Amino acid sequence: YNSVLLCVMAAAAMTSRVLLPFQAPQWHLCQSRRGMATLKELAVRLKSVKNIQKITKSMKMVSASKFARAERDLKQARVFGKGALSLYEKAGIAPEEKKPNHLIVAVSSDRGLCGGIHSNIAKNIKATIAAHQPSGDKITVVCVGDKVRTILQRTHSSKILMGFSELGKKPPTFKEASHVAQEVLNSGVEFESAEIVYNRFKTVISYNTTQQPVVPLTTLIDSEKMSIYDDLDTHVLQCYHEIALANLIFYAMKEGATSEQSSRMTAMDSASKNAGEMIDKLTLTYNRTRQAVITRELIEIISGAAAIA
Repeated sequence: YNSVLLCVMAAAAMTSRVLLPFQAPQWHLCQSRRGMATLKELAVRLKSVKNIQKITKSMKMVSASKFARAERDLKQARVFGKGALSLYEKAGIAPEEKKPNHLIVAVSSDRGLCGGIHSNIAKNIKATIAAHQPSGDKITVVCVGDKVRTILQRTHSSKILMGFSELGKKPPTFKEASHVAQEVLNSGVEFESAEIVYNRFKTVISYNTTQQPVVPLTTLIDSEKMSIYDDLDTHVLQCYHEIALANLIFYAMKEGATSEQSSRMTAMDSASKNAGEMIDKLTLTYNRTRQAVITRELIEIISGAAAIA
């Protein structure tokens, strides 16, 4: 009986010696496959981030070129804004406070990837609507650009009178501004007070969301100080009101376009820097993982050679 037991134990020991060298490489093979899969995923992600960085750098260069042109055009467009308000200042006509029938012209564009430049306009308009809501005032919004219209349509679609698109791809023109002003005046909506909400350019990295009041035609006609001017009848004042509204909208579109290009340039610069930091981290992780895979494969080779020996 003892001899049989010894034979069984010897056979089991020989079997374990034969199986062990083959079992270890199978487990390490799974680990190696996992490492190769991780390396492939890291390589794909690293390539994707590098491509994104190329796009953001290109967009930054394009925005810088467009910003230089927009800044030059803005200097000329500011004459339109100051000229439209000069008569009101000389005649002593101050914009009235917001009345129950209030019109808002929101000036934005159709293009994004420029920070919160469009959302700031929408927040300003939402705050104005919320301030008038307790008194039951009628607020009408005209959206110049799809971005602000899309934001306001989610919560205040009933307030939107009309919208204008196809803006932002090219520099704004006075023809587009006059078309917007003509459509607003021909819409038949009656307003006792109005304002234009736009982004006023300050520096390359800053802008202000501004509310530019617009003097209604009734206020212009009823002003006592307008009588000091000769040959000013209702028709002349109406024509002046139309051209003044077009000038203010054109000025606001130019300010908004310059602010948009500067904001996009800043946003793309930040995106390029973030992509660079991510590339550095992914490269470090890739190299560490690759080194770990190589080290594990060397261990497998050495262990296999030792087991065979």
